[in-house]
Amino acid sequence: MTLLRAKDLTKRFVSRGPLGAKAEFTAVDRVSFEVRLGETLAVVGESGSGKSTTARMIAKLMDPSEGTLEFDGEDVTHAKGAALARFRANVQVVFQDPFSSLNPRHTVERILMAPLDYQGIAPDGGRRAHAKELMERVGLNPDHSLRYPAQFSGGQAQRIGIARALAVNPKLVICDEAVSALDVSVQAQVIELLRRLQRESGFSYVFIAHDLAVVRQIAQRVAVMSEGKIVELGDAEQVFGEPRHDYTRTLLAAIPRINPEWDRRRREKL
Repeated sequence: MTLLRAKDLTKRFVSRGPLGAKAEFTAVDRVSFEVRLGETLAVVGESGSGKSTTARMIAKLMDPSEGTLEFDGEDVTHAKGAALARFRANVQVVFQDPFSSLNPRHTVERILMAPLDYQGIAPDGGRRAHAKELMERVGLNPDHSLRYPAQFSGGQAQRIGIARALAVNPKLVICDEAVSALDVSVQAQVIELLRRLQRESGFSYVFIAHDLAVVRQIAQRVAVMSEGKIVELGDAEQVFGEPRHDYTRTLLAAIPRINPEWDRRRREKL
């Protein structure tokens, strides 16, 4: 079942030069893809490829210049009012930098309850109990719900961002470089958390990343972007095993690999 369908999404930005002359830049150029229910679609590419702009359009944090967006069979390209609120309840975002996306003056409990307040939802059992349940679900100590974001590590803060995204039981979670700012060991923990939550709840991910080694651990399908366009789209096994586009091959060649002979000698020396 198709949950989200993007068709010919295009985003242009207009700037003015020092003499008032207009200059137009196309950040995303006629991008089309689908996200199926319960799957993870990774959108990968180097910085400036247009992947984060695409993420913002499908999250409706930014309107496209052209193209259409359908969610759960409904055209939401120009959704307003109740239709937009309904979309917001079903689509949540986990941002790259958890500390810049969490209000430093709010407790974790208040941060986690904000999406429910926006939707006018009163959680069963009360706000504090629901906040603690969400914290426990993402592997945090529920007794820390009255602490502030600055009292947590980067990995813990990202778990708070994930818990906030899950507060309204969304159908789609967009992870915009959600692990790129974390240490490698913490990355692995957060990725395993994301996979476990998906198994438990059955929602879909759009996973924005530039690191193919990370994408390989979580995605069922991969869309490769370059200069605002999707240059390759297919099952992860096909994209990693038999890439068709030169740009995809270049990205794959950049993945760090351990030399087996060097690793063997290192282990023998130890």
